[in-house]
Amino acid sequence: MEIILAAAIIFVGSYVQTSVGFGLAVLAAPLLYFIDPLFVPAPVTVAALVLSVANAYSHRHAISFRGLKFALLGRVPGTVCGGLLLLWIDRRTLALWLGLSVLLAVGLSLRRFVLRPTAAAMASAGFMSGFIGTSTAIGGPPMALVLQHQAGDYIRANMAAFFVVSCVMSLIMLSFVGRFGTPHLLACAPLLPATLAGYYLAMKTLHRVNRRILRLSLLLLCTTAGT
Repeated sequence: MEIILAAAIIFVGSYVQTSVGFGLAVLAAPLLYFIDPLFVPAPVTVAALVLSVANAYSHRHAISFRGLKFALLGRVPGTVCGGLLLLWIDRRTLALWLGLSVLLAVGLSLRRFVLRPTAAAMASAGFMSGFIGTSTAIGGPPMALVLQHQAGDYIRANMAAFFVVSCVMSLIMLSFVGRFGTPHLLACAPLLPATLAGYYLAMKTLHRVNRRILRLSLLLLCTTAGT
């Protein structure tokens, strides 16, 4: 029953992220942590990697590596810091950090101020994405905040391309600190079909989705889960 519930959560998160550019980890990480802490952060990161590869391929025509290079440079030290954090916090502290990260993500998503995707802003967002993403799997909101005023296809394409590289970085670091091994790979197995199913359904229904309502529903659910 727990596996079915976990797969259902990932399915919804995958659908949301494919539709609006991010949201899988923000939605899934706190809920999956309730089911089994083993799911966070490595298995959620693997699911995000698979989804990001699919989304990056679908929107490859809109990817701009010119801007992403600064975000990826910032992501490297952020990833290291996030991995080292996991070496000295216990499970209870990780749960608190996870909840606070979700609420911070929601708060950033609701902000109305405009950030231009300058080199400094992209590097800073990359660092925060690496730090929070490696420790909790929630790496999307800092990047979404910087890119939120760009065109929809541009956001989805470049967020996905960024996630492909950053998820690989996080998994390498998690392996280095002993948080990604055989038990985590086994935990990934039921999540991956659900990830691809959510992606497939979103691609088929993208033109029918009211993204504003979807985004607000996501933020409400995430606020509840984070709290």
